[in-house]
Amino acid sequence: MRALSIFKEHLKIKKIIETIARSGLGMEGFYSAPSSPEPEHYWDAATSLDQELSSSEDAENEANERTRRFHFLDTSVRLYQAALKGDWSAAKDVFDKYPDAITYPITRQKDTVLHIAAAAKRTDFVKELVKLMNPSDLEIKNKQNHTAICFATASGIVAIAEEMVNKNNELPLIRVSNGSITPLYMAALQGRRNMVAYLDSVTAFERLTPLERIDILVASISSDLYDIALKILKRDPALATMENTYGKIALQELAKKPYAIGSKSQLSVWERCLNSWPFRGIYSKALMRIIAHQLVDLLWENFRQLPQKKFRKLVHDHSSFLFDAARSGNVEFLIILIRSYPDLIWSVDQNKRSIFHLAIKYRQENVFNLIYELGAIKDIIALYTDQNNNNMLHLAAEIAPDIPNRLNIVSGAALNMQRELLWFKEIETIVQPSYTKKVNLDLKKNPRELFTITHEHLQKEGEKWMKDTANYGMLVAALIATVVFTAAFAVPGGNNQELGIPILLRSNWFLAFFISDAIALLSSSTSILIFSSILTSRYAEKDFLHSLPARLLLGLTTLFISIASMVVAFSATCFLVYDSEIASVPIIIISLACIPVTMFFILHYRLWADIFRSTYGSRFLFRPRERRLF
Repeated sequence: MRALSIFKEHLKIKKIIETIARSGLGMEGFYSAPSSPEPEHYWDAATSLDQELSSSEDAENEANERTRRFHFLDTSVRLYQAALKGDWSAAKDVFDKYPDAITYPITRQKDTVLHIAAAAKRTDFVKELVKLMNPSDLEIKNKQNHTAICFATASGIVAIAEEMVNKNNELPLIRVSNGSITPLYMAALQGRRNMVAYLDSVTAFERLTPLERIDILVASISSDLYDIALKILKRDPALATMENTYGKIALQELAKKPYAIGSKSQLSVWERCLNSWPFRGIYSKALMRIIAHQLVDLLWENFRQLPQKKFRKLVHDHSSFLFDAARSGNVEFLIILIRSYPDLIWSVDQNKRSIFHLAIKYRQENVFNLIYELGAIKDIIALYTDQNNNNMLHLAAEIAPDIPNRLNIVSGAALNMQRELLWFKEIETIVQPSYTKKVNLDLKKNPRELFTITHEHLQKEGEKWMKDTANYGMLVAALIATVVFTAAFAVPGGNNQELGIPILLRSNWFLAFFISDAIALLSSSTSILIFSSILTSRYAEKDFLHSLPARLLLGLTTLFISIASMVVAFSATCFLVYDSEIASVPIIIISLACIPVTMFFILHYRLWADIFRSTYGSRFLFRPRERRLF
């Protein structure tokens, strides 16, 4: 049981570190968890060794081997267990008996006790252990060339790293096997903000190579550590135009961060007021967006300071940052760049597509809307065709490549189809009329034919979704209509046998019952008619643009009104039937009766809002009133 407990603890630590490594580095074998002595394995090996040695004729070798095995079991396993659990007293007993065990490798990967304790986040254990070690002992590397501070970096516990660096201030500069990976770089890749801030303060920046600096800068941007990245860039502005180990520049990484960059470079007055405890999270996010904006500004400013010839070459060689921003919808990034260098709007990628062509292809309306600020230039760019002779309308006719991210911003396939039709209709207004008839090279189709082919499946899915929703709504509306229709002839309190009029006719609650019951009947009947019209629709392409969504919106609205009115009628009945002396009973019942109405609203509000926004708010999807570019 003791061995099994150790093994489980090991697996837990190993899983944590391997997960961190994979998510941060993306390099197989770059960073591995400390391996365990695997106690069960060693006990099995010990038994096997006993059998082998029993048949050996060399008694002296047998004795030596048994002594070695006993020494291992008495030190390595006990130290591994103590380090995992943070049991310093148990480890101290071993060190008192075997002082050299402080620096012994205790796993197959040659991890020392310090490696294991750092990975297990045992701060107090590490603190006591470091006191017994020489500064050079902290530089011991395991089989993967990792020092213990690498494990401290992975754990994210700053206090552990502080203990090590206080003992040996050279640790932050000790590289991993390939000679360019520092603890600071590893922390930046893993997004350990506090660890990065600490290691940055204790790492001698001037002793880092330019390649190491740009690697750290790009890694910080990748992990959304924009404040750290800005600080590094201010120390060495030349990093703005440098490539990292993988041939990427900092702007290329920022181009893929569409939600990170704010629209301004300074906090507003009200945003500064949010710097208090209840709103600290909102303030931090706003501040990071401002810093990201400043970072793009500074990077691009250093680009613009280059000689014109070198600047053009660098932009051409790394033009992917421009098109990556268009694909991801990073409109703030593009605005910053185009404002200071308008010629970027003429740039095309390897497929001869401009940023506006890519914005159409990937359904990035915020980027595409910048074209309306270009005046007559818009008409020139609209003439561009790509290598397959696809014009803008062809690109709008295709299904967006990343459907889960762009199409599914609205609910249901029918609304997705509506959004696609909106895009097609909008692009149709900016291309020349002759372009609507031009065919492309690969499929030999004009834009309208291409739209029909590529959206056939989505159209069928939209029809199915619309019918399923209408069937559900009709079922509920029919049940409500049945109930309220019956209630109209079975009035609460009954009728006067002689006159045939309701006994409680003069009560205000009866009037409330009668009106709400009538509203419920009318609205539920209307809902049934609307949903039935949806079920019998032709489901042509143009029906998805306005007709079907508008009907569904009206059907859901009348259904909600009927449910609410039915509950009001029920509530009025409760007050009519129950005696005034026990008014608390109907109040409790009415409160419970309000739950279905509330639940219906909560569960269907998102759908209702999406339909309303997509149908009646689509007029603001394109051509925004505010000019943002110039």
